[in-house]
Amino acid sequence: MVSIKQQGRSDVPFDALYHNHHSWLRRWLSAKLGCSHTAADLAHDTYLRILARGTTPAPEQSRRFLTQVAKGLVVDHYRRRRIETAYLETLSLLPETHSSSPEEQALTIEALVEIDTLLHELPDKPRRAFLMCRLDGQSYQDIAVALNVSVSSVEKYIARALLACHRAISESQP
Repeated sequence: MVSIKQQGRSDVPFDALYHNHHSWLRRWLSAKLGCSHTAADLAHDTYLRILARGTTPAPEQSRRFLTQVAKGLVVDHYRRRRIETAYLETLSLLPETHSSSPEEQALTIEALVEIDTLLHELPDKPRRAFLMCRLDGQSYQDIAVALNVSVSSVEKYIARALLACHRAISESQP
């Protein structure tokens, strides 16, 4: 039996949370996603995330807590699927000589998901400024006009985004 700290209370058995609500959570996710296999995966991930946090909710808050965690995972799932679809569509437009192995594709998709997550942690204007600069090749002046800010603000936005990227790279290295 695995016991972890309950929010605001003493030890609560994790397995009780799992046994009391797992079937319900899978059905709820299946109805949301329309796919029982993906629902099973996300239900599993929900419980893994709770284990990683090391806390369980009070019994009367269990379903609300599980729903909150699962909704976050559903958002992540759809975001990842959107990124994967865009990447694979882009790959399909390239000549055969630019094709990559399934392993390389999986690694690239993982990197793109991490970059997307990182960029979504930034406030709107720094994220938009960074993307306009790096993806669209716009000048700081053009970005300033588009965002209705000063060039100095654009410089700060780009610096903030680059610092976030640098931190992410530093944290990912052993």
